[in-house]
Amino acid sequence: MTADPHCIFCKIVEGQIPSRKVYEDDELFVFHDIHPWAPVHFLMVPKLHIPSMAQVGPEQAGLLGRMMALAPKLALQEGCRPYPEGGFRIVVNTGAEGGQEVHHLHVHVMGGPRPWLKG
Repeated sequence: MTADPHCIFCKIVEGQIPSRKVYEDDELFVFHDIHPWAPVHFLMVPKLHIPSMAQVGPEQAGLLGRMMALAPKLALQEGCRPYPEGGFRIVVNTGAEGGQEVHHLHVHVMGGPRPWLKG
């Protein structure tokens, strides 16, 4: 897989930087966010270095589909309650104006019990 030697997520995927791994296969690496915004907050990253959603092409359609299909399973595994009482949020920031801080495509999955929210 192609990696960027200066990318922090590529270094995490390659094991050069420690992380709290949630899941790994040939194409994906999933790990807990170090600054969580919710009780459950993990990142799904392709092992292939893709800078952002803006660089995704038809050849990545299968990869993105796998990520979206895997997210619910991992959300439940990590502590989110099932739909409809529970749930989770998926966020993909793209580019500087979209709030992307690390320029390696990544999907945030956030959820879990939050007693301060009603409903």
